[in-house]
Order: sequence, then structure tokens, then C-alpha cells
Amino acid sequence: MILTSGRHFYWAPTLPSAPADTQAKDTAINPNTGKVTLLSAGPGELDLLTLKAAKALAAADVVLLDDLANPEIVTLAPQARVIRVGKRGGCRSTPQAFIERLMQRYALKGLHVVRVKGGEALLFGRAGEELAVLRAAGIPVEIVNGISSGFAAAAGLGMSLTHRRHCHGVSFVTAHTEDHGEPDWAALAATRTTLAIYMGMRRIDSIAAALLASLPADTPAAVVQWAGGSNERRLLSRLDRLAAEASRAGFGSPAVILVGSAVGESAEFATAMDKAQRNAAAPEPAEVQAETQPEMHDMRDTRLAREAIARAA
Repeated sequence: MILTSGRHFYWAPTLPSAPADTQAKDTAINPNTGKVTLLSAGPGELDLLTLKAAKALAAADVVLLDDLANPEIVTLAPQARVIRVGKRGGCRSTPQAFIERLMQRYALKGLHVVRVKGGEALLFGRAGEELAVLRAAGIPVEIVNGISSGFAAAAGLGMSLTHRRHCHGVSFVTAHTEDHGEPDWAALAATRTTLAIYMGMRRIDSIAAALLASLPADTPAAVVQWAGGSNERRLLSRLDRLAAEASRAGFGSPAVILVGSAVGESAEFATAMDKAQRNAAAPEPAEVQAETQPEMHDMRDTRLAREAIARAA
């Protein structure tokens, strides 16, 4: 069910869904089919949108807004009804089938539906499923590309994903498969490409461990959270320390994990490694205690000896 507040619409998952014959009724309302635009909203900042995206939003009748897209994007669609259809890994999300029904319902009324997706719509955005459903219903579809968070992460780090001194390509990979399994990390490592890993923060320990079976421990690696946004956070490390350092620094989703020697070309990488070496060289509290303990024993023994001499006298 859709709840409204002004011109904004929200999905209420606990309420019953629309009757099965709703689509047939909608078709009867307006026999002139509209269209759906799968729009890539980029990593967050509105100035990273393309002009084509801005034009599509201005012409939208209905906007289906992804949870990872900048909510201010609706200001570019002043005439549109806004329906928030959040999808976040590990969180309560709008069912994909419900989103597909919404697109069909409004398009079959003759409306222009803009499905706003964070990042690049064609990269891990379930665009393939939506395209199949819309084409089967005879609904025209337009695709508007955008900047994926993997590219935004590389830009934030000041590095090339395909630096030819280090690799011959880049592999974009999601950290989990459709059956909730994991990719073949050994095969991916064997490609010797830069790995841009999406949706991997909940599995960063197992990902790093799997890659370490095939890659050197000192392979440059990074985590970029909220890539391309004003609140972007970056962590540069090496593969054997990445998971622990990311956890200690409080990194979480949404984030992109980058692995490969090309990451070492980041201007920040040398600084990060120098800092890590200084921290490693500094004695741990337990080591300090161990080093000072003999001295403390010597002082105690000296004091006891003096007391014994004083009693004897």
C-alpha cells in the first residue's frame, strides 16, 4: 500500500497489497502506454548527474526512488509523484516484485516513470530483471547511465583502475551471488586485474582471507565509504591488514573495496603505509610492561636487602 505525505509517497510493507486485477484496471484507464526510464543517480552528489538524467527527472510523472540515491534528487522532478522504494543489504527492503508492479502500473496509465537507482543502473542494480519484465509487458524503456561508486572511489583515491604498469583491466564484482554464495575469489585473483568489490563490507574478513590464498599479503587495498559524497571516507592499507583496520576505524556500508597493485599508485598510499610502519614500530603496552618489569624487580630486591641490613645492625 502507498501512504502519502504531500506529494511524497511511501511504501508500507505491513499493509495488504493491491488486488490482482489492479493492472487490468489501470490498462483500461488509459490505453496509451507510457514509458519507464532506468536512471542512474550516481554515487550521491547531484552535480555528478548527467544532463540527460536531469532532463528525464524534469519530465517525470512518477519517481521511484532508491534508498542509496541522494534524496535531494526529487527537487529535479517538481511535478512528479515520489515513491520511496528502498533496497539496502541487510536491512528491510521493498520487494523487487513490488517495484516491478509499480513500474508497470503507472506506465500502463500512460505515465513517464523514472526508476532512480544509486550508482550505475546497469551495474549490480537488478536492471536486467526489470528490463525483462517491462519488455514482456510491452512497455518502452530508456536507460540513462551514470557514475558507479567504483569509479567515484578511484577518483577519491586519485588512482587509475587500469594503470598499465600494474594490470590490464578491472573486474567489478559483487561479494555475494544470487544463491547467497560467494564468487570464485581464486579465479578473480588469477586475472591480475584491479578488483572493485561491491556490497562486501559484511564479508570483508572472509573476502580478504580468500584473496590472501592467491595474492601477496602486501597487495595494496582500500575501502572507500560513501564514495563521491561529501561524507566520503577512505582507508588505504594492505590486504593482510585491511579487514582489521576497516573494522577498527568503523567502516561500513555502503562502501567499495579495491584490491590490486594499482591501488598503490594512490597519492595517499605511501603516507598510509608510513603511518602504519610507525605504529607497528611503537611498543605495545604489554611490551612496555615486559621491558620495565625487570627494573621493577631490581628496585624491590635492593629495597629488601637494605631493610635486612638495617634489622641486622
